[in-house]
Amino acid sequence: MGVDLGTLSARAVVVRVADGEELGTAVAPYRHGVMDTVLAATGAPLPPDWALQVPADYVESLGDAVRGAVTAAGVAPAQVVGIGTDFTACTVLPVLADGTPLCELPEYVDRPHAYVKLWKHHAAQGQADRLNARAHERGEPWIGRYGGKLSSEWELAKGLQLLEEDPELYARTDHWVEAADWIVWQLCGTYVRNECTAGFKAARQDGAYPSVDYFSSLHLEFGRFALDKLAGPIAPLGARAGLLTEDAAARTGLPAGIAVSVGNVDAHVTAPAARAVEAGQMVAIMGTSTCHVMMADEVREIPGMCGVVDGGIVPGLWGFEAGQSGVGDIFGWFVDRAAGGSSHEELSELAAAQPVGAHGLVALDWHSGNRSVLVDHDLSGLIVGLTLQTRPEDIYRALVEATAFGTRVIVEAFESAGVPVRDFIVAGGLLQNGFVMQVYADVLRRPLHVIGSAQGPALGSALHAAVAAGAHADIVAASAAMGRVERDVWKPDPGRADAYDALFAVYRQLHDEFGASGGGLMHRLRAIRKEALDR
Repeated sequence: MGVDLGTLSARAVVVRVADGEELGTAVAPYRHGVMDTVLAATGAPLPPDWALQVPADYVESLGDAVRGAVTAAGVAPAQVVGIGTDFTACTVLPVLADGTPLCELPEYVDRPHAYVKLWKHHAAQGQADRLNARAHERGEPWIGRYGGKLSSEWELAKGLQLLEEDPELYARTDHWVEAADWIVWQLCGTYVRNECTAGFKAARQDGAYPSVDYFSSLHLEFGRFALDKLAGPIAPLGARAGLLTEDAAARTGLPAGIAVSVGNVDAHVTAPAARAVEAGQMVAIMGTSTCHVMMADEVREIPGMCGVVDGGIVPGLWGFEAGQSGVGDIFGWFVDRAAGGSSHEELSELAAAQPVGAHGLVALDWHSGNRSVLVDHDLSGLIVGLTLQTRPEDIYRALVEATAFGTRVIVEAFESAGVPVRDFIVAGGLLQNGFVMQVYADVLRRPLHVIGSAQGPALGSALHAAVAAGAHADIVAASAAMGRVERDVWKPDPGRADAYDALFAVYRQLHDEFGASGGGLMHRLRAIRKEALDR
């Protein structure tokens, strides 16, 4: 059983360990969804760039999805030998020593900082800027493993924001825990952190988090952050965290005592599901955002990458991560608010009929900030070239192209740093849009291989569950047996690729002028907006 706990729902899949056949799936939405405008419990407005969730939703939706998947599969629950889970990251929450979320305490139900901070909570950019500046001032050796910048999405920036904006809640927090590890705790009763999130999202390198001196230099009360809030056993991916408890068995309908694998991140767990377990294979998990993960035989420091972690994707290899904070979210924003009632399908069909460059537009895909390679969530979107003749399909195409250009920047950054991308494999919900896939193939000038599953993260979690249950010796063996990939599904057209080179040159100039130079204009607009909303 694999369960992918995404941004809006839990997706479960029952998978046969012998060959990866997916026998049944089910999806269960979160009751409260994403709280990014008001706090559901009180109706109180939230500041800009906040994104919260209710942890009880995860438990409820996981149980519903697992039961639904077992029913759809037509198998007896007793046939399930293990369960694995993955989560969006960094999605983090403050809990007591027994795992109780602070938002479930009556006295804190009206406190926004008591809730889960979703990965796209970007309100800690100021804290991230200070974390980065201080790391460079001190010459911290680990900062290079994160491309020179820690993200506002990650554990350290969000933890410092908690301390500075609600010190009472910070003091009550016994564990500052990734949702990926918290949900495993709810399933097996064991608190254990996984190597992936500890490394990629909490700056754990070479067996240690940043030092007390470093944390203290930011805030005296922050000094013991790693020792007090991040402390806990670390387990490798594919390991068994524990056994399913009686309570969790009652919620899910699965037999108590089956294996529960350690937690993982939705993107990273997808790589083995796509049979990407070798150096040089990049997997782009394309949905509301895109995460790019790949492996290499040796560590390299790549400017603007999200991180490199020993064993962070597959044990025995260095795992690299980069990403884009907005992709499908950007397309959805345009369709919902500016497309005049047109659907994705209609806009894609009209856009696909255009020659490359005919719309006269270039966009910057920073509507949710930039995760790589600029690592700045105070950046914002931009469209250049609008005229009175510009049509909705023109803008839609420009936005799709912008996200493809953003991916090309990431690929070129890896290759310039000596980490060649041999294969480019795509997974995620955007696979369903052939127009988007063809644009990416043309912009990247390389064929796109495609995961052979509509539930890549859930399949990857099931694969890890099989390893934890002893059905396969390790992740590589499980990937060979259970993973799925279709090669050369989308191939680049040389003529379109040549035309895109010219557009990409304009994109790159805008990228550098509005972002790499410090993002001054966009930062000023962000400050003006914040001042206006604070009045």
